[in-house]
Amino acid sequence: MPNPLAAHPPWRQLLIISLVLPLLIVLAVLAFAWPAARIAPRDLPVGIVGAGPASQHAIQGLARAEPGAFDIQHYPSESAARTAIEDRSVYGAFVITGNGQRITVLEASAASPTVAQLLTTVGGKLANAEQATGARVQVRDVDVVPTSAGDPRGLVLSSALLPMTICGVVMAAVIGLLLAFRPAWRQIRALVVVSAAAGLGSYLIAQGFLGALPGEHVATWAAMSLTLLAIGATTAGLIALVGSLGLGLGAATMIFIGNPFSGVTSAPQLLPTAVDHIGQWLPPGAGANLLRSTAYFHGHGAAGHLTVLLAWTVFGIGAVILGHHGPIRFAASAARKQPSQAQPSGPQMALLEPVQPGPVRVGEG
Repeated sequence: MPNPLAAHPPWRQLLIISLVLPLLIVLAVLAFAWPAARIAPRDLPVGIVGAGPASQHAIQGLARAEPGAFDIQHYPSESAARTAIEDRSVYGAFVITGNGQRITVLEASAASPTVAQLLTTVGGKLANAEQATGARVQVRDVDVVPTSAGDPRGLVLSSALLPMTICGVVMAAVIGLLLAFRPAWRQIRALVVVSAAAGLGSYLIAQGFLGALPGEHVATWAAMSLTLLAIGATTAGLIALVGSLGLGLGAATMIFIGNPFSGVTSAPQLLPTAVDHIGQWLPPGAGANLLRSTAYFHGHGAAGHLTVLLAWTVFGIGAVILGHHGPIRFAASAARKQPSQAQPSGPQMALLEPVQPGPVRVGEG
């Protein structure tokens, strides 16, 4: 692919990169820093057990203290609330008994350690509000779905997402540009094989070595592999359609948008409005939540995230096929432009043809 800057003199090239590269860096810093600086609950689904006066008072207190922060779901019993947490319908629940004198905070640090800490804080605020009326209130925290003992703060999953995203983009660059696998089926096969192998290696590190993803071993490995495949196939498809520019588009979408908007270090409902939805419709965010579901929640709540990853994978594979064989034919034309050994023709071919030996007759001529 020709270099668009080559036609400009050096001083103009320096001026262009002096403007473009700092702008890209600023946008990257903004994409990572802005969601992290605006973390706050926004329609965070939590439960309230019971419909008595104490529960209603707690709901009113939550609404007054942080308007719009919580999406309150009502449950008839503590067991029903626990089931909802295990099904990933809510992040936690407040069980208020004894006419408001006992508050049990049900939480799931495996779903989000940040949200679990937030619910603990909110439970303390509810207790303080009751104590202001002269009542003595006991608060108890129960972690319904805890993180593994090898990763009590849930840092392994959040730390692994960025290198997995980068490696998915690098995998597409190596297969689609560096090695230039052709035809399409060979490139697709390489993407699937490398994703499965890389997913297995990542799982062996995360669980076998660090003990951070304890449940549903095969499903968790498959989730990691599918996340890599969705990222790699999408980037490879963009490369097949528009060339090396597709690598930049894939990297920008997956690394600089998908990763910071994923909510993996907090929760999607703690990110600014619209950012949480964008992040969950991209492979990094969908992959992170799918991993939580398979590793800690026996696959509950995984259907939507699995659908997103499959959709991106199908899109990427379709783009690879279209770029190689369709009307765009970028990849196919690029392959034809590879230098090949010149074949002699015309008089040169005649000169190079071997002379057929024949009988030599003495005395003729």
